[in-house]
Amino acid sequence: MTGSGLAPVHLDEPLTWQAVAAVAGGSRMTLSSAATARLEAARARVEAVVDRSIRAYGVNTGVGALCDTVVDRDHLRALSRNIVMSHAAGVGDPLGRLETRAIMATAINNWAHGASGVRPVLAERLLALLNADCVPAVPARGSVGYLTHMAHVGLVVVGHGAVLGGESGAVALARLGLAPLVLDAKEGLSLVNGTPCATGLAALALARAERLLDWADAAAALSFEALGGDATCFDAATMALHGSPGLRGVAGRLRDALAGSLAVAVPGGGRTQEALSLRAVPQVHGAARDAFDYAGSVVNRELASVTDNPLMLGSLEDPSAMSTAHAVGTGVALAADLLGIAMAEVAAMAERRIDRLVNPLTSGLPAFLAAEGGSRSGFMIAQYTANSLVAENRRLAAPASLDGGVTSGLQEDHLSHATPASLKALRIIENGAVILGIELLAATAAGEMRGLALGRGTARVAAHVRAAVRPYADDRPMADDIAATAGLINNAGPPV
Repeated sequence: MTGSGLAPVHLDEPLTWQAVAAVAGGSRMTLSSAATARLEAARARVEAVVDRSIRAYGVNTGVGALCDTVVDRDHLRALSRNIVMSHAAGVGDPLGRLETRAIMATAINNWAHGASGVRPVLAERLLALLNADCVPAVPARGSVGYLTHMAHVGLVVVGHGAVLGGESGAVALARLGLAPLVLDAKEGLSLVNGTPCATGLAALALARAERLLDWADAAAALSFEALGGDATCFDAATMALHGSPGLRGVAGRLRDALAGSLAVAVPGGGRTQEALSLRAVPQVHGAARDAFDYAGSVVNRELASVTDNPLMLGSLEDPSAMSTAHAVGTGVALAADLLGIAMAEVAAMAERRIDRLVNPLTSGLPAFLAAEGGSRSGFMIAQYTANSLVAENRRLAAPASLDGGVTSGLQEDHLSHATPASLKALRIIENGAVILGIELLAATAAGEMRGLALGRGTARVAAHVRAAVRPYADDRPMADDIAATAGLINNAGPPV
């Protein structure tokens, strides 16, 4: 069950990406009375539009290229139900529990702005599913921007579909003491419309990227130390000459992690300058953090926006249904593409440090960090794995926002691919956690081989790794160790 030990999220003002990520992670979510009042007011405007037979897209007309086909009042509920059924065309393996919860929380947030026109009971039904951790099974693939993912959530709301674990939607509702909901006018369209899919997934990607960036700094410091780098390249005075706040922050974290170390080189006593995968950590990680901050601002702006279509505006005396393109999530698509590129760059640099750690020509340590060369391969193939994932990330980092395409009989002739952009950002971050996990293993082993006292921060990181994984001696599958350190990264921030 959700909520145990987690602070609840109360939806009054628009959610932030951090709040969406908290709900995804299990926090209970509640609606304020003000949010409920906004839902009720918007619903009243929908009913006024219906009562006055004002033509409104998806309320009393078909959708997409059928937007000029008027639907009579007796068939408005059928229209809503049919939209959910026909739009539930996703394919492939289902999204994970956290991903679907993020989407659901973002949909409720979108409706709660008070311009969509769904009844409060629909928002409350999604809240009931969230707070019972009864998560619909939502196929991950099939979206060019939105529509399919939330349609599969809608299936469970109306008593169809399935939830994660295989239980049918009807049985899941009955277990919670809920009856299938009969959708009213506009509700089918609002269920599938807007940018909640892309935005919710992007919020989750931001939460994971934030943790990955912290671990990237920690792993880089550990590798820098294991390779005997000269830490004057992170000098505060020289870092202050650059305007990037991300760069200055990373450099400060590196200095803190390495403070007290006897393993870093004596300034001026070794190489003229370090290799770029060591010397340029503030510049690369800092640029990624600046991109992260920008992406976060875009997602928060999207969460503070109404992204439904049409918007139910005006008054009860003079209601209107304004058709817009707010559901086109290009802003989120571009931000997710940027976030994916940034995380791929951080992971690619980590792989270069792994290579330096396992290469005796650059590390001065036994080849592949294997104590007995020849009979043991050590970290040789782990570096191959990291290289493979870097290459995969390079492919994934191609911008989804440029994919384009034409759907719905030329009516929707420009597509944002925002949801695929968020999904591939999540995949890049997942690969990045594995790559950084390999770096943590290799850097910890290399530091132990050097046998010099570590810095205060890096010592905590190395001890954290060793608490999870014992030293490697070709005595077990390397994959298990990699999974363990990737798990450290995925579950919490570094101990620095």
